[in-house]
Amino acid sequence: MTSPRNPKSLEAQPGGQRSFLAYLGQGLLERSVSRRSAILFAAGLGLSGAIAACGGGTTTGTAPDGGDQAARPDTIDVTLVSFAVTEAAYSNIIPLFVEYWREETGQTVRFDQSYGGSGSQTRAVIDGLEADIVALAIPADTIQIQEAGLIEPGWEAETPNGDGIVTSSVGVIVTREGNPKNIQDWSDLTRDDVTFVTANPKTSGGARWNYLALWGDVSETGGTEEQAKAFVTDAFANVPVLPKDAREATDVFFTQNQGDALINYENEVLLAAQQGNELPYVIPDNNIFIANPIAVVDSYVDQRGTREVAEAFVAFLFTPEAQREFAKVGFRPVIPEVQQEFADVFPEVPNLFTAEDFGGWGAIREEHFADGGIFDQIQTEIARR
Repeated sequence: MTSPRNPKSLEAQPGGQRSFLAYLGQGLLERSVSRRSAILFAAGLGLSGAIAACGGGTTTGTAPDGGDQAARPDTIDVTLVSFAVTEAAYSNIIPLFVEYWREETGQTVRFDQSYGGSGSQTRAVIDGLEADIVALAIPADTIQIQEAGLIEPGWEAETPNGDGIVTSSVGVIVTREGNPKNIQDWSDLTRDDVTFVTANPKTSGGARWNYLALWGDVSETGGTEEQAKAFVTDAFANVPVLPKDAREATDVFFTQNQGDALINYENEVLLAAQQGNELPYVIPDNNIFIANPIAVVDSYVDQRGTREVAEAFVAFLFTPEAQREFAKVGFRPVIPEVQQEFADVFPEVPNLFTAEDFGGWGAIREEHFADGGIFDQIQTEIARR
């Protein structure tokens, strides 16, 4: 994926903000697409129009793909496996899709839903949880399922926006009430008088975003790799404990009252605020583009005969109706129309870098998180201090 920082890919926003999401739409027009992604894109456009029609009380009775409705069973079950914090969004999106699908095909679709840590969900699918659709917190998790032979290569290009990313977020630093340590940026996490909490990037996929945000604060602002390594080492030296996942890290910070700060995600603090838990936080100017992928699990949908409805659901997630539901619970939308509607909710991040800026997830995993990789070297250095 092209970096959101590429000025050729960005459009001016009212108030001087730049839109990395506009680049996604531009990229769709510029990018050649596979046969199946072309079908998905066409389905997505049709779905958007169909939802608008539903709002006016119109039912077309025509299958989205022009297929034979009589060939479909009256009811079909699909399984969605996702990471925990998406449940609030999908609880609103699924009824919209169910109604759409019923009006368009006459078929009742029932969803089995599973929510949990992204890494755990990934392992469950690889071990046999027959997910038709996986919506995970990090592309590396989807790539693991691909490497297990369950998802065909090229899944990224088979979504309407052409990169497989259905929502995004950025990293934030949650502070104690009143921010008594005056923490404003990633560099403050290296101060001798500050401790902070983050999950272990060796065991938590989501925590790898945290690590990359710290690393990129140096490497993506002109620093060398050695300087980035020294910076991340100084930061992790201030981490008193490395919980195994983001949920446990949150518990350590709030329940066990450890640390002056917690690295978290914008969508989580926005959702917490909606639930009455206002958290003080800052969004650093140098930040990581947290990309949340969506994919159909090819092996399982072909076994279960659910490919048609699974692909239609994935396309539906890119309609304005579905994207608004994601935005309402804190996820940054990925289509320009909805991004503009929620511009006041999601502030511009001046310097946003992506996993591709670090060589992509294959290189990141090998260089940073493999046994003996840079993160292990950092831990060894900290232990020597």
